[in-house]
Amino acid sequence: MSLPRITNVIRLAPRLVAMQPHRNNSSAQAATEVAAEFKTLAISSPKPFVFHVELNRPKKLNAINRDMWLEIRACFETLAVNPDCRAIVLSAAGKHFCAGIDLSSMMALGQQLADYDDVARKGVVLERTIKIYQDSITAVELCPKPVIMAVHQACIGAGVDLITAADIRYSTQDAFFQVKEVDIGMAADVGSLQRLPKAIGSQSLARELCFTGRRFESAEAERCGLVSRVYPDKESLLAGAIALAEEIASKSPIAVQTTKESMVYSLEHTNQEGLDHIRIINKLNLQSEDFAQSVAAQLTKDEKPVFAKL
Repeated sequence: MSLPRITNVIRLAPRLVAMQPHRNNSSAQAATEVAAEFKTLAISSPKPFVFHVELNRPKKLNAINRDMWLEIRACFETLAVNPDCRAIVLSAAGKHFCAGIDLSSMMALGQQLADYDDVARKGVVLERTIKIYQDSITAVELCPKPVIMAVHQACIGAGVDLITAADIRYSTQDAFFQVKEVDIGMAADVGSLQRLPKAIGSQSLARELCFTGRRFESAEAERCGLVSRVYPDKESLLAGAIALAEEIASKSPIAVQTTKESMVYSLEHTNQEGLDHIRIINKLNLQSEDFAQSVAAQLTKDEKPVFAKL
C-alpha cells in the first residue's frame, strides 16, 4: 500500500470508528429475533458479534428429529447473512451434547414408506429425506462465519456428523464420541464418512471407528485431532469457546470469512486451484477498508480498528 493511501486511512480512521454502530444490544436483539423462529434450538448473543446456538431438546438428549434437522439448516443459513454475527458457538443444553438421530423420527419415516408398495417410490422418499438431512449439516460447513463446537458428554451418530462440519471443536474431559450407525444396521450418510477422515487425518483410524462404532473418549479425540482443546467441565468449556469466538469476532469480518471460504474450498481442490481461488477473491478484498485500517493500525501501533458490519 502506498504511503499516501495509508496517510489517508489514518486521517479517515476516527470518522470510520465514529460511523460504526455501537453495541447497543444490537447483537442481542438480533439473536432474540433469530431465536423466535425455532423450537429445537436456543439462540443468544453473549458477546458483540458472537452468537451462541444451543441444541435444545434436553429431555430427548438432543437427539435430532426432523424439526431439528430443518432448523439447523435454517439457523445457519440465517446467520450466514446476519451482519450482527461474525462467529458462532454451538453447544447443547442438558446432560449430553447429542444422542444421535431421533429413532422416533425414523419410525415415522418407516410408516410413511409403508404407504408405497413400489420400491422405486420408496427410494424417492428416502433419497429426498437423506438429502434434507445432508443439507442441514452442510449448512454448518458452508456458513461463512467460523463455527466452534463445544461438546460435552455423549456425541453419538448424527452428533459426530454435526461436529465434523465445524471449523473448531472443543470438548470437556467427560466427552465421548461414537460413529454408531453400523450398530443400527446402516452406513452413516450425512457427513461422518466424508468429513471425519479429513478432520483426524488418518484413514486407518477413521475406518476403524466407522466400521466398529466403538466409543472413544476425549483424550483420544484430542490426540487424533478431532478436538483441539479439552476442558475440565462444561462451564469452562463454554467460557473458552465464547472467548475464542469473541477474539475471532474482533477481527476483520472480510478477512475471517474469506479465510474460511478459501480453506473449505481447498479441502476438495488442488493447491493450485486453491491459490487461483484466493487470488481472484483478494484482488477485490485487498482494496477494502478493513485491510487499509488494519495495516494503518499495525504501522501506527494504534488501538485495534473497529470494522463495519458485513
